[in-house]
Amino acid sequence: MSERSTIAEVAPYVTKDGSEIRELLHPQHHAVRNQSLAEARVPPGTATLLHRHVVTEEIYHVTQGSGLMTLGDQVFPIAAGDSILIRPTVPHRVENTGTAPLHILCCCAPAYSHADTELL
Repeated sequence: MSERSTIAEVAPYVTKDGSEIRELLHPQHHAVRNQSLAEARVPPGTATLLHRHVVTEEIYHVTQGSGLMTLGDQVFPIAAGDSILIRPTVPHRVENTGTAPLHILCCCAPAYSHADTELL
């Protein structure tokens, strides 16, 4: 198993919440064991579905674009350079309110799993 990846070599897929994901490091494909790192892309004028993870803690880091983050009962603007902690069981979603794609690095511990994603 590899200890590195290149984004250009990673095929995207759509997660349960509707975002396009590229798994940059994931235990199913890489030497990492306790977490995963992915890039999510949300097109302008769209939003992910409200969801939560029962077990997984996430960190989102916005690398490009802008939008709105729903985190529990809070809604606040996000933009490149922002980092957000998403604790397990907290409902969340992102909406791209800008004119360019919204790119977010998503770090999950334990690693991302469709089984741990509950749509609300």
